[in-house]
Formats: sequence, C-alpha cells, structure tokens
Amino acid sequence: MSIIALVSAKGSPGVTTAALACTLSWHHRVVLAECDPSGGSVLAGYLGGVLPGPRGIGELAVGELRDGNLEQAFWSQLVDLDAPHRERLLLPGVVDPAQAGSVVPLWQRFADFFAALDKGQPGYDVIVDCGRLHVVGPPWPVLRAAEIVLLVTAPRLPDLSATHATVKAIERDFAEHRVPAGSLRLLLVGGGHGRSEVAKALRLPVIAQLPDDPRTAEVLAHGGTVRANRPLMRAASALEVPVRALLDRRRARLGWPAAQEVPDAV
Repeated sequence: MSIIALVSAKGSPGVTTAALACTLSWHHRVVLAECDPSGGSVLAGYLGGVLPGPRGIGELAVGELRDGNLEQAFWSQLVDLDAPHRERLLLPGVVDPAQAGSVVPLWQRFADFFAALDKGQPGYDVIVDCGRLHVVGPPWPVLRAAEIVLLVTAPRLPDLSATHATVKAIERDFAEHRVPAGSLRLLLVGGGHGRSEVAKALRLPVIAQLPDDPRTAEVLAHGGTVRANRPLMRAASALEVPVRALLDRRRARLGWPAAQEVPDAV
C-alpha cells in the first residue's frame, strides 16, 4: 500500500493517536514513521521513553547528511512494537528541536525511500504521522508522495474552520506539483457534526469516523495494554478496508498494480 499520510490542521487533534491505532491493528506489515517536525510523541508516551540509546528519524538524518547511508542505517533505527515479529515497526520522530534542522532538508529523500518499502522482501506499508501542517518545515514531499492523505479533524465548528483552510492549502500544493487527484480524504475523530454534513461543508469525502474512546486514547498516548476489542481499535482496524479500496480505485485509474487484499478479521 506504500505511503498513507495523516496530517491535521492547526488546532485539530488525533493524528498520532489515529496513526498508532492503525499501526497496531492493520493486517499488513507496517512502519509508522513520525515525520512531525515539531517532534515525535510515541517514544515518550506509548513506549514510556524506554529505549536502549538514541533511535529515530533524527539519528537517520544526521547519518544521511554525514555518510549518505540511509539504506544501511534505516532498519537499525526502528522499534518493534510487537516484538519479535517485526510486523509493526516505529521510526520515532525527533526528540530534540535541534534535530529538525537536519530532518527538514531530507523530506524528499525520506519520501522516496518510504515509497520503495512496499516493494521489499518483505514489503511494508508506511503510515506517516505528519503532525500539524502549519508548522516550520512541514513534510510536503512526503505528503506529495503519499498514495492516500488522510486529513484528520474533529467534526466541530472550530476544527472544521481550520481544516477548511488546510484542505485548500493541500489542494493548491498538489495542483502546483501535479499530484494525481483523488488522494485526499477526511478522517473524523470524535463526535460532532455528521459525516455527510462535514463532507458537504468541506467539499471532500469522509473516509471514516473514529469514535470517542478516552480510555484507549489514554493508553495510546501514555502507555498501557491496548485492547483490540475497544471501540477506537475496532474502528481503526476497519479503516484499513476503505483505505485499500480507495487505493485500488486510484491505482486502477492510474494504471498502477493493485494493493494486497486485507485478510478476514479473526
């Protein structure tokens, strides 16, 4: 499935929680890449900050600028979220704001590398947490390389107002860079206005809506036992089906190979 990017507008919540929930529940092998220039949060939150030494995209960027060794160093910088299976891997984001200066010039390099991971043996999808778009040095090349971009927003008026401006910004950028149409969708988080009302207001289809589930969101943010039967995890797992269906439609229209089918849930 290659790159699935999640991004939000200023003030819109839920990108990291949604990305991590999908990573832990989808059926295919997944790398979760934290590409928010403001910093990653999974390492300090869900993983409790426990790692044997520095790890992540900041370390990769420093090494790439110094030695040009991304291909060799990439796998050593990942964290196995479901050890020892290496089916759900995390590339932690920057932990020191100074690292962002090394990462931002390499967004295109990372985008090209992520796009090739589904062709490896074994292949991996890449779910990219792009954070909030309105920051210094946003990962535009990663968004342009993504086969699907999910714009995460709460379906409430203050969030929708900010999201409307972000939709226009993404559409302008994609048109300027000739990104094939049809990759952008809304992913709603929590309650508020209905899906059809939001889609009509923002003139963009809604791919799914993740429910309010404070207990699971707390675990994903601060650590603990993730329970697959919780509402948020069930909805995140179900999201894989429309994502792959959209991907297959886009690939058919563009003449690309179809994505792998999603196995039946156990």
